[in-house]
Amino acid sequence: MSPVLSIHDLTITFGGLNALSDLNFHVDEGEIVSVIGPNGAGKTTFFNAITNLVAPTSGDIQFEGESIVGLDPYQVTELGIARTFQNVRLFPNMTILENVMVAQHCRTHQHAFGALLQTKAFRQEEREIRERGVEVLSFFGSRLIGYRLNQPAFVLSYANRRRLEIARAMATQPRLLLLDEPVAGMNPKESAELTQLISRLRSEWGFTIVMIEHDMGVVRDVSDRVVVLDHGVTIAQGSYDEVSNDPGVIEAYLGRPAKEAS
Repeated sequence: MSPVLSIHDLTITFGGLNALSDLNFHVDEGEIVSVIGPNGAGKTTFFNAITNLVAPTSGDIQFEGESIVGLDPYQVTELGIARTFQNVRLFPNMTILENVMVAQHCRTHQHAFGALLQTKAFRQEEREIRERGVEVLSFFGSRLIGYRLNQPAFVLSYANRRRLEIARAMATQPRLLLLDEPVAGMNPKESAELTQLISRLRSEWGFTIVMIEHDMGVVRDVSDRVVVLDHGVTIAQGSYDEVSNDPGVIEAYLGRPAKEAS
């Protein structure tokens, strides 16, 4: 079986500097793979390349065996790749439910004509979108449903905004979910809760997941494999225990010992 996502010799250059250099990567169906590395390692550029927010200088990115290089970001979403962002990007003045409903635009078939005339087909699709939105939000328990459905997104706590962004990505009905630092800014209790949710995204919803994360406790608890980047290059990959004890990884995070650096 071919990987869900495979990346071959990917290089991205900005102003003569390589953000990624000859990167090779894959994720198999049902895996949770974490991508870690110090600041400036190229992790977010990696996600931006997969979703075609930046164009590769060279190399190829394949989703389910087909190259996606050169597609528009909305086309990547339509194929079945969804992502969250390091900085939450919600529609703050739309309701919680509307944020999830609008994410389903890539799966709708009715257009402006049906909306204008309020055709039977349009109204049926609108009901289905609403029902699917409530189903997705229910995954997060009472935090995002009930009376909250019709509240504007800006009233949510930071942790619940991050949950809503994940819900919005889920609503696009992806096969591959890219999570960019999902527990960033959360306290330990919130991080533990979201760690459990990430595991359930696979076990209950069947998503394949690639995650960028700095919280090593989360990485340890959810990852099948860990890939370590430093200056746009893969320096280690394997299980959490393997990479956390790798001398090259320790050096990338902590620097060389003083006696070696002198």
